[in-house]
Amino acid sequence: MSNQVEKIKELIELRAKARLGGGEKAIDKQHAKGKYTARERITMLVDEGSFEEIDMFVQHRCTNFGQEKKHFLGDGVVTGCGTIDGRLVYVFAQDFTVFGGSLSETMAQKICKVMDLAMRMGAPCIGINDSGGARIQEAVNALAGYSEIFERNILASGVIPQISGIFGPCAGGAVYSPALTDFTIMMEGTSYMFLTGPKVVKTVTGEDVNEENLGGASVHSSKSGVTHFTAATEEDALSLIRNLISYIPQNNMEEAPRKACDDPIDRIEDSLNEIIPDNPNHAYDMYEVIGAIVDNGEFLEVHKNYAKNIIVGFARMNGQSVGVVANQPKMMAGVLDCNASRKGARFVRFCDAFNIPLVTLVDVPGFLPGTGQEYNGVILHGAKLLYAYGEATVPKVTITLRKSYGGSHIVMGCKQLRADINYAWPTAEIAVMGAAGAVAVLFAKEAKDKEDPKAFLAEKEAEYQKLFANPYNAASYGYIDDVIEPRNTRFRIIRALEQLKNKRQTTPAKKHGNIPL
Repeated sequence: MSNQVEKIKELIELRAKARLGGGEKAIDKQHAKGKYTARERITMLVDEGSFEEIDMFVQHRCTNFGQEKKHFLGDGVVTGCGTIDGRLVYVFAQDFTVFGGSLSETMAQKICKVMDLAMRMGAPCIGINDSGGARIQEAVNALAGYSEIFERNILASGVIPQISGIFGPCAGGAVYSPALTDFTIMMEGTSYMFLTGPKVVKTVTGEDVNEENLGGASVHSSKSGVTHFTAATEEDALSLIRNLISYIPQNNMEEAPRKACDDPIDRIEDSLNEIIPDNPNHAYDMYEVIGAIVDNGEFLEVHKNYAKNIIVGFARMNGQSVGVVANQPKMMAGVLDCNASRKGARFVRFCDAFNIPLVTLVDVPGFLPGTGQEYNGVILHGAKLLYAYGEATVPKVTITLRKSYGGSHIVMGCKQLRADINYAWPTAEIAVMGAAGAVAVLFAKEAKDKEDPKAFLAEKEAEYQKLFANPYNAASYGYIDDVIEPRNTRFRIIRALEQLKNKRQTTPAKKHGNIPL
């Protein structure tokens, strides 16, 4: 056997060894938990045969606490690039079979390398997290490694899309990388995220809580809003990432890929002409409106279980990717509160950063009143949504379906926040407040002197309703560009987006604004 053949044989053996990660026993243990290995996850994520691995032979350099006796090729993370539907993506997947996926200095260097490549090539970066945290034996070197990753998350923000999959533990400083990325997906039942674990919580606060209730997928998808999506199986999660990628561009200089559309542009939806209840206090389901106007009724909702009074997500209109923001009258009458404002603002800013037009469907009676909201800074949170819309330079089409009152009217993509096209249905009510509230303020003293105060106030309410609780007063000032028939909404939005496709708008030169955080 020649020297060259022997070297090639050695290479093949080393590759086989690297692909085993922490070894067969560790892999069996991972499978026994109902979890896939890092390489299996990448294989399911990217197009078949497209993955190009880098840094397969990297090993840690730590000599503390006997670490010099334990070495695994790849050092606990699989990194490289592949394609999703033919589009380049960079991927790193932590390997729990190697030191519990704990982060070392060299693992961080591998992750940073693919993030740097993603930035250089202008391609999305997808991270699959499954890690016990910092490798304690490496002390400050592990912390420095996290910091290097975070800095790249920050520099890449708004330049390339960043997606985090939480497929196992993610605790301590490790949580900040997903928090800095654009979208996070958590596995139901097998993943968790928290800064301090149950034992520390018990020691410091005396509170008894398990991992699931402290930082499981259900908590972060419904209570904290830390995660945007959850999935029951790893297959579902990886399929979801592939679907999400289809709606977003490669980077901030490009547009999202268009999809061939077989749904007629001028499809009439007669159901929309009857969807608004006669009683203004009765609810209807905004999902029905969204499903009726988007291509083939397909809608990828973001933050589905969090702040349900506002709906955000991706859809297509005539094959073009759009971001949809809509109030939900079925939940808390569609009012805005702290959480809904934050949820909407973050989504609007993502769409603006990545050239995705915004379609806003408005039915909002106001901001939620009360000390709970005021003490939690609803003013600042509402200002975030206001800031996001006012800052956005992508095409913005706003349709007012029913209520649009006061400050909530302003923050939902009104004309003065540089919305391009503002339409309203004939059922729209655009005013400082509802008729009953307005009349109670305007005519309270006068009503006392009347023989029948109730009848007097009812008369004034009808008068106010006729004057202001309609779209025509706003249209008379040009704040509404047109009042449209509900069943034609799809056609009018698509025509508006077509008109706006070459829109150019800039903001004043500055380092960056100071959004009210």
